[in-house]
Amino acid sequence: MGTFDRDHLIELKDHVDRLLTELAEVTKEHKDEVDRVAPTHYVGAINLVHYAHLRSRDLSGLQSRLAAIGSTRLSTTEPSVKARLKSARNVLGAYLGEGPIYTTKEVVDAFSDADEILDEHSEVLLGAPVPDTPSCIMVTLPSEAAHDIGMVRGFAESGMDLARINCAHDDETVWKAMIDNVRTVAGEMGREIRVSMDLAGPKVRTGAIAPGPEVGRARVTRMETGKVLTPSKLWITPVPAEGGSPEPVPGNLPGRPALAIQVKREWFEALKADSVITLHDNRGSKRVFTVVRTFAGAVLAQGERNAYIANGTLLEHDYERTRVHGIPPVVQRVKLRVGDRLFLTSEEIEYDPAAGAGRIPRLSCTLPQAVDAVKVGHRVLFDDGSIAAVCIDKRETEGGTELELEVTRARPQGVNLGAYKGINLPDSNLPLPSLNEEDLQHLRFVAAHADIAAISFIRNTEDVEFVLQALRDIAAETGDEEAIRRLGLVLKIETIPGFENLAQILLTGMQHENFGIMIARGDLAVELGFERMAEVPQLIMALGEAAHIPTILATQVLENMAKNGLPSRAEITDAAMALRAECVMLNKGPHINDAIKVLRKMSKKLGASQRKSRMMLRKVRSWE
Repeated sequence: MGTFDRDHLIELKDHVDRLLTELAEVTKEHKDEVDRVAPTHYVGAINLVHYAHLRSRDLSGLQSRLAAIGSTRLSTTEPSVKARLKSARNVLGAYLGEGPIYTTKEVVDAFSDADEILDEHSEVLLGAPVPDTPSCIMVTLPSEAAHDIGMVRGFAESGMDLARINCAHDDETVWKAMIDNVRTVAGEMGREIRVSMDLAGPKVRTGAIAPGPEVGRARVTRMETGKVLTPSKLWITPVPAEGGSPEPVPGNLPGRPALAIQVKREWFEALKADSVITLHDNRGSKRVFTVVRTFAGAVLAQGERNAYIANGTLLEHDYERTRVHGIPPVVQRVKLRVGDRLFLTSEEIEYDPAAGAGRIPRLSCTLPQAVDAVKVGHRVLFDDGSIAAVCIDKRETEGGTELELEVTRARPQGVNLGAYKGINLPDSNLPLPSLNEEDLQHLRFVAAHADIAAISFIRNTEDVEFVLQALRDIAAETGDEEAIRRLGLVLKIETIPGFENLAQILLTGMQHENFGIMIARGDLAVELGFERMAEVPQLIMALGEAAHIPTILATQVLENMAKNGLPSRAEITDAAMALRAECVMLNKGPHINDAIKVLRKMSKKLGASQRKSRMMLRKVRSWE
């Protein structure tokens, strides 16, 4: 071995030794935090601070140099950082003739032991996965699951391991019915299906927009030549008695949706097949509709022209007239393009686009504190990031704080912004707790009835401490500390601060024994920008693996398939990446059972090929 080579090896040895010394130092620095974690998380907490320290350095050069001598690239250090570095140090010592300076006990089995800890924590939180599958499947329950046990049974038969309930929708009565159905189906199948409930946290949304006129459209569809392909349709029902509801419009009618209208019962009861109805629509144009089918409590009438019909429009049949009822007001929106201005105010107002025509729109915000937190230059994102704006001025008015915003991103044709659409403030520090009063009440329900509480809007350790204290308060109220200790706690990582403070958030969350995290990719993508979503979820999963805690990956996995029945090629690749997490969440859709089955099949296939980010060298029969 040449002198240069030996000097090179000595330099590498010294580098690795310095890193091991630094790990000992950061362990001491974080001793108080590590000592506070639950005993089952102690090993993971130490490895977490080691891995976070390692990732605070640029070690790409060291990786390449170690790989060049056949040692390790340090690219899969997550399970046991210290063991990986000690193994590299032993290789360097062997090259230098020193022999291994770390014992076999310090190096061997460290990775398999770490994997076993992660598997145990995953099973405690998520339940036992199907054999030979790396990931559990969590399925979001729609409201119908409260009264349709067959739907829940179908999810379970397709491969659902956990059921998710979103507390942003429905109420405790509906949630309890959903949970009862899940428990019943689980009993039928002889296996456990855990229930996870998402607490919404404080949601920043646009305020009210005044409803438009009570006008609806009955519309034809035409060929390019102008020939009518499908007629315009009226779904006519009698005005229901107080507390009643009209017969719903069938969902399988061809062409454009039928316009639902209500009329006086006496006039309705005179209609029969081939009855002719005439009217002058909202534009003064005469229109003719003919009854083509009768139903119990409704009739379907068709016409050959479009018609704009309002509440109060006169209908005539057999020289008898009646007025139209039951048409809801048009939902008004604000159309915004790049360069447009709008005001966002903390004042509680209802914006009327018709009254404000020609002026800068002025929208309220459901959380006034959010408006106060924004500063000039901060970004304001609307409706899942479909509209991006920047604050160019901030002023105090008689009604409150007002921001003047300039739109910086929107589709070329503009975007219609509606009432109660989400607002993201990636640059602003919102002075809000992670749980509001409503969430705290919901948390009591979750603790009593569900298996996992998933907490939104986690930004820092203070948010985590707030949640942990809320759980301690519930334990004190109920006198059942053991139940709260067993309750699963999942923190949703969905904000820029949540990502940036992730190591400390995990270390604090590990004070709770049954603990995991969720990567909420939708909100993360809005705040971070889509270009970073190739990297960030994998970084979060890596830190979770280093902490030996399970990760749930959520949002838009196989979404196209769940909604339309066929997956895109890109989302199959995306689902394969998602299956590196201990659990994958699927959302709702008419074809969700197909999506569950595909994900289950992929999970079984990939279970033999990958362990987290590590490729397993199984035999590839196709290459024999």
